[in-house]
Amino acid sequence: MTVRDHNLESVAEVFATFKVKQTAGVDDLTDAHLGKAVILTASYEAGPATDNGILLGKLIDLTLNDGNNGERLATVQIGGVCTLPVSATNPVVGNRVVCGANATVKQAPALTGNDPAGGNIARGTVLAVNGTTECTILLS
Repeated sequence: MTVRDHNLESVAEVFATFKVKQTAGVDDLTDAHLGKAVILTASYEAGPATDNGILLGKLIDLTLNDGNNGERLATVQIGGVCTLPVSATNPVVGNRVVCGANATVKQAPALTGNDPAGGNIARGTVLAVNGTTECTILLS
């Protein structure tokens, strides 16, 4: 029996649906955010990843069209293996990640005495890095 290549992104996928966060009546997530990192906002809605935010997951799909403000729902991959765009400081294999600017992820900061009461904000384990453009993460 030979070893077959396996698409890691099909391992243990977990999806959830969220309302889309709005600012001044306009959805914060658009079709341009598909495939990028998202966060869970204070109102339990999905929004674009912000620098040093806690990663919720990868935006997989949005219902309706960009012009349907207030009516769209976001499907987010919250578990399993996924690939996300990266920004500086680029993670390396074995790192955990936090959100970076422009809906990306980056290497999580070192643990310090200033971590929040609930623990470090880092998420996942980096399985592979493609230069300075993207990394493959096991969301756990």
